[in-house]
Amino acid sequence: MTCDLGKAGGMARPIWKGSLNFGLVNVPVGLYTATQDKTIHFNQFEEGTSDRIRYRKVNERTGKEVSNDDIVRGYDLGGGDYVILSDEELEAAEPEKSRLIEVTDFVDLDRIDPIYFRTTYYLAPEGEAAEKAYALLREVMTTTNKVAIGTMVMRNKEYPVAVRPDADVMKLETLYFSDEIRSPKKELPAMPEAVDLSERELSMAQLLLESMANEWDPSKYHDTHREKVEALIEEKRQGHEILTGVEATAPAATPVVDLMDVLSASIDSARAARGESGKGKVPTPIKKPQKSTASAKKAQKAPAKKPAARRKAS
Repeated sequence: MTCDLGKAGGMARPIWKGSLNFGLVNVPVGLYTATQDKTIHFNQFEEGTSDRIRYRKVNERTGKEVSNDDIVRGYDLGGGDYVILSDEELEAAEPEKSRLIEVTDFVDLDRIDPIYFRTTYYLAPEGEAAEKAYALLREVMTTTNKVAIGTMVMRNKEYPVAVRPDADVMKLETLYFSDEIRSPKKELPAMPEAVDLSERELSMAQLLLESMANEWDPSKYHDTHREKVEALIEEKRQGHEILTGVEATAPAATPVVDLMDVLSASIDSARAARGESGKGKVPTPIKKPQKSTASAKKAQKAPAKKPAARRKAS
């Protein structure tokens, strides 16, 4: 017997129902979860007993437990100051409830930076009356490589969304608002200045990428940590003793002086993995961007400036 963890069963149920609206067209749709979290979760126990550890909400000053009815929320202003808001006050600021996915634009999918994608859902037609309009929209979006951009309210939160077509179903992506995306220039430590790369280095790196190029196959990748934890649970369930290993250390960075040798060895290794033999020839060097033709001609025609004559000291 093996563990069967994180497995969902039964027919999927919509978590939201409404209409996809574009122009004067309304398509009744349901929103379905497209992914599932298979993270293994544990309960806590006091060691040596079967007693569960529970969490309580307590007043940090008195140590007494507080019921949910007596709890309000506060926004931290810093310095120990808070703005306290009641549930009624927060409800007044909630977005207006709506059963519409209001489409405002159709854009090229390639123009959306993947950093904006939050969560993926399936968007399915609700009822026979919606099937033709749904199929028509999916087909025309596929043909034109467009995705629908709009907004929706779900669980008292407003989201920008992108609806994109697929072979079997349309998918809805909730998006982050632009001000939720952190700026690397502001948030990250100082980034390195422009690095001078030789044409040979660029060519070798290009050859390595080409030797590792492949079709996207998500089934090749597995959550090895979850698989090991499931195996541990099964071993413990059968009463076997578990031996712990040594913590791994992070590999050192490749020394800059060995970069070309490492690239060459990487290319040979990638080819060997594919069953290809022989060392590869370095591809035609990648030429760095040149000045425009007009600028180059202008530079050629411009006469060389004579050095300025030095004045004699009087």
